Amino acid sequence: MNYTELKTNIQDICEQTFTDDQLAMFTQQAEQLIFSMVDLPAMRKNQTGNMSLNNKYLTMPSNILYVYSLAVIDGTGNYHYLLNKDVSFMREAYPLPTATGLPVHYGIFGQTTFILGPTPDAAYQSEIHYAEYPASIVTAGTTWLGEEFDSALLNGALVQALRFQKGEPDTVALYEKMYVQAVALLRNLGSGRLETDTYRSGVVRVPPN
Repeated sequence: MNYTELKTNIQDICEQTFTDDQLAMFTQQAEQLIFSMVDLPAMRKNQTGNMSLNNKYLTMPSNILYVYSLAVIDGTGNYHYLLNKDVSFMREAYPLPTATGLPVHYGIFGQTTFILGPTPDAAYQSEIHYAEYPASIVTAGTTWLGEEFDSALLNGALVQALRFQKGEPDTVALYEKMYVQAVALLRNLGSGRLETDTYRSGVVRVPPN
């Protein structure tokens, strides 16, 4: 289902014509809820880069939603997976940026940066496995979610539209039930958050207070 078809279905089922802004709002609200609850294969990305000598900060990939793993690749090609810690731990464990070595821990520092500990003593290669916030169908026109699992997107958007309409509680409850069922099926597709391995469990990107 592309975005044009989605808009038509929302309006036909609700038996009301909405503005483009309203339809975009219903759709994006549904997407935000789905992406916050479900780990989809289409959201998983890998990116390699380089840490900087004597620089304890590493820039995150753009549009990152949460982290599965961050690894340092040493000079012989061995992978060393870093353990995620909060910023308070990082500051207490590594108070001096001049204390260098192979990084062992990382924390999420603000919206765009990782903090590493200890500070890299070489320009190590890094590899991050993460979930990317997908493009909205509102702007992209077609997306994996719309094409492969439109029931979740449509029913989620309908719940938002019906609430906006102040629709009958029974009708809202019906579409909410179908939405919950669709999301439950989607969860079964995404294995990342179901795995118990330390390095593959998603670390949600929540900036420190």
